[in-house]
Amino acid sequence: MKIMYSIIILFCSCNLVSCQQTKEETTVYYLIRHAEKDMKNPGDKNPALNKKGQQRAKKWAKMFNNIDAVYSTNFIRTKSTAAPTAKKNNLEVNIYNPFKIDIEAFKEETKGKRVVIVGHTNTIPRFINQLLGEKKYGEIDESEYGNLYKITIKGDKISSELIKTN
Repeated sequence: MKIMYSIIILFCSCNLVSCQQTKEETTVYYLIRHAEKDMKNPGDKNPALNKKGQQRAKKWAKMFNNIDAVYSTNFIRTKSTAAPTAKKNNLEVNIYNPFKIDIEAFKEETKGKRVVIVGHTNTIPRFINQLLGEKKYGEIDESEYGNLYKITIKGDKISSELIKTN
């Protein structure tokens, strides 16, 4: 009887420990550069998207399903790139300053979510490197608009993938 009682206690203890273990949440970040901008006025520091850029923004929206949050810098071209994805997922575009972001607070705020982040040739690699905790990516070439960077965080494991699209 004493042995049976010990086995029951052991069994219950093991079940209690397994119930206390928390499920690891997976966070996925999709980082893209804004779509093609209108270059008619080279002096314009805040141009809109051109026709090709508008098409690319719609293409991104088709790719991004079940998104929990969309972030963009406060420029016409980035907000216009982010807007179709936000609309498709019934979300607002959150504005962020890439030079004043507290990356740890951002990671905590977006933990367990699927997040699209739109930026620029210099800010997207910087953001990715901050998420990764290492300098892995350099600036994006000015002619490149189809790079999709996917960062996945699960527990203390983090991975990155560069997907080239047309």
